[in-house]
Amino acid sequence: MKEEEEKEEEEEEEEEEEEEEEEEEEEEEKEKEEEEEEEEEEEEEEEEEEEEEEEKEKEKEEEEEEEEEEEEEWSMKYGSRVDG
Repeated sequence: MKEEEEKEEEEEEEEEEEEEEEEEEEEEEKEKEEEEEEEEEEEEEEEEEEEEEEEKEKEKEEEEEEEEEEEEEWSMKYGSRVDG
């Protein structure tokens, strides 16, 4: 009788340990997933920032080109007066 009780207790303990291990593994898996999600979000943010930078750079270049064209037009119209 006593042996059976001990055996049962041991089995229960083993089951509990297994459950705890499973919970820990699930917890770790969950944390890992969260970390991966965070990394993905950060990467997306970085990409967006880079795109914004590229847009700004493009706009700046376009503005500079427009200014140059305006200056050329101005010097064509009024350049001879300034030189003379």
